[in-house]
Amino acid sequence: MATERRAEVRWQGSLLEGSGRIESTTSGALGELGVTWKARSEDEHGGLTSPEELIAAAHAACFSMALSFGLAKAGTPADELHTSATVTFQPGEGITRIALTVDGRVPAIDASAFEEAAEAAKQNCPVSQALAAVPEISLTARLS
Repeated sequence: MATERRAEVRWQGSLLEGSGRIESTTSGALGELGVTWKARSEDEHGGLTSPEELIAAAHAACFSMALSFGLAKAGTPADELHTSATVTFQPGEGITRIALTVDGRVPAIDASAFEEAAEAAKQNCPVSQALAAVPEISLTARLS
């Protein structure tokens, strides 16, 4: 069964001076979030978000789910996975890099098998697949 998710954003003004607001999402879990070009292209965000930050959250969550599934299917379920995704945005070029890092507490698995499972999750995660045009998606996988 297919599912659909929706987000609504209202933007006012030009790209550089304007601002936007994520007004709603299907689940309501995000609430309202402000977004501006400055939050997207500079390190000072002032409590505002960016599309890249939201992509990072989506990618980290999707990857964690895919890895959890793969490990359980292989008979080595994880006790805990801690994943971060760092999305690099270069104005004028777009998203140039995504760095995934996962630390896992997985009994009865060695580092090599964990790295292999993490690489498979990176390849099979639907968000990774949607982001296939990104020039570089790196992965660091470590057992805790």
